[in-house]
Amino acid sequence: MSSWRDALVSSSMTLRQTIEAITAGNLQIALVVDDNNKLLGTITDGDIRKAILAGKDLEITAAEAMRTNPATSAASSPRAAILKVMRERRIHQMPLVDESGKVVDVLTVDDIIGAKQKSNAVVIMAGGLGSRLYPLTQDTPKPMLNVGGKPILETIIQSFIDQGYINFFVSLNYKAEIISEYFGDGSRLGASITYLHEKTRLGTAGGLSLLPREVTFPVIVMNGDLLTRISVDSLLDFHERENAIATMVVREDNYQIPFGVVEVDGTQIVGVTEKPTQRHLVNAGIYVISAKGLENIPTDTFYDMPTHFTKLASHGHRTAAFPLHEYWVDIGRLDELERAQREWPREVQ
Repeated sequence: MSSWRDALVSSSMTLRQTIEAITAGNLQIALVVDDNNKLLGTITDGDIRKAILAGKDLEITAAEAMRTNPATSAASSPRAAILKVMRERRIHQMPLVDESGKVVDVLTVDDIIGAKQKSNAVVIMAGGLGSRLYPLTQDTPKPMLNVGGKPILETIIQSFIDQGYINFFVSLNYKAEIISEYFGDGSRLGASITYLHEKTRLGTAGGLSLLPREVTFPVIVMNGDLLTRISVDSLLDFHERENAIATMVVREDNYQIPFGVVEVDGTQIVGVTEKPTQRHLVNAGIYVISAKGLENIPTDTFYDMPTHFTKLASHGHRTAAFPLHEYWVDIGRLDELERAQREWPREVQ
């Protein structure tokens, strides 16, 4: 259900606070309003991602980042007319305003035509050893560790189902039978689950060689030890707009050097920066691969995603980076598992 009131922000709020409002509203848009809820501008999920890629400071105000001439519609307009405009302008949200310009609702395409089940396959890589979490993984594969009252893998699958994706392939190796016996064919969850059995560990890309040839839509690939609130529709829309053969989800990681960094010219000191922060975009373990990008993946060979992306780019194919601003945790170490167990129940409430 649309929570458009949660998506209202003031012009003085920061971009970081705006991200929180976009997440709370669950509409992939924030509405910048004055004290009377008159619409001043909008900031979409896509605007946020572009700002992250451009290295923008997330402490800038919403007023500095907003679109000041967004598409709007009168609340009394026929839904068919609104849908026509949304399709022509390729937008997914339409703020509805009254005669004074005050926001009274937000319509999405799903509100008008209804949410649809998606044809894209979701591949979850769940065959890892989880050695950094030993002895917890001595008898339990890492994706089956409990967070928020259920196995991590069940939460991942349910998150996709909630967004309309019901066609799953789960790549297995370590203690495969525990996972396959728990989920079966997926019908208990209202989904279809097919298992890809790795005879040896094939890595984050090698398991894709086991997919059936009839998979033609872009495939979403995700590591089986991640918890995130990513918008899958936004990811696929980005992949299509970028005309990419493969898209990697990236997230911002900041590291503060604990010393003063000295810049020199020969032996002459020309500057000293005290404890600077380095910003990097790092691999978040989620990908979209088009059908052509699934070709030529080696069989029976350990092959990881970074290698595959490098190979695709070296052959002249377009690869893209999709910046993630939603909640994300990689449960690879004990401290990350404990963090997820603290945070995740609050995230999904």
